[in-house]
Amino acid sequence: MAILELKNLTKRYKNFTALDNVNLTLEAGRIVGLLGPNGSGKTTMIKLANGLLQPTEGYIAIDGKLPGVETKAIVAYLSDKEALPNWMNVKELIQFYKDFFKDFDEARATEMLQSLNISLTQKLSKMSKGTKEKVRLILTMSRRAKVYFLDEPIAGVDPAARDYILRTIISNYEPNALVLISTHLIADVENVLDEAIFLKYGHIIMHKNVQEVVEETGKSLDEYFREVFAC
Repeated sequence: MAILELKNLTKRYKNFTALDNVNLTLEAGRIVGLLGPNGSGKTTMIKLANGLLQPTEGYIAIDGKLPGVETKAIVAYLSDKEALPNWMNVKELIQFYKDFFKDFDEARATEMLQSLNISLTQKLSKMSKGTKEKVRLILTMSRRAKVYFLDEPIAGVDPAARDYILRTIISNYEPNALVLISTHLIADVENVLDEAIFLKYGHIIMHKNVQEVVEETGKSLDEYFREVFAC
C-alpha cells in the first residue's frame, strides 16, 4: 500500500520552478534515496511533505491524507538545518520530544545516547557538530513513526559519524515504515537503500530498485549517478 503519493506536484517561487509536475508513489517498508545535486528540489519536496510549504499545483498525500496535524503525528522529520533549542541539555530535549510526540520511545533514545557516552546533562550548545547531528538523529529515529524524512542527515559530518548515522537508521527505523533519505553523497548511502530516485531540475528522471540499476548498468549507484549528473 502506498504511504507517500505525489500527484502533479509543482512548486514555484516567483520565476523559479523548484518542482515541476512530479508524480511519485512510495510504499512502506522501504529505505529510499532521494538523490540529486544541490538545488535539484530535494528539500522543497520534503518541506512540502511536512506541510512547511504549500504546493503551487497538485498535491502530496501521506497515508492518504494531506500534510497537516494528522500526518505530523506519524511523520518523523530530520531537517537539513539545526532547529532544536541550543540552550537545552539532552535530558530536556528528550522531555521536549516526549511532550510533542506520543510515539517517542524514551528507552530507545536513552540506550542509543548511552552507547555513545553522551551525557544527559550535556547542553546542545557545548557539542561538536558531529555530536549534535547524532543527537538530532537519535531523537528522530526514537519515534515509532510510519514515515521518516531525513534531509541531508550525513552532510557536514566526518566519515566515522556518517557510518554511525547510517547504522542508526538501519537499526532503529520501524520495519513497516518508509524511510526517505535526501542526500547528494551517494557512495555513503547506496548500500542501505532499497530504491533510488534521481531528481534533476525539479524533475524525477529515474526511480528504480537499486539492485536493478546495478544489474542494468554494470555500475554502482554512485558511478551511475556521476554519469547522469556529469557537468
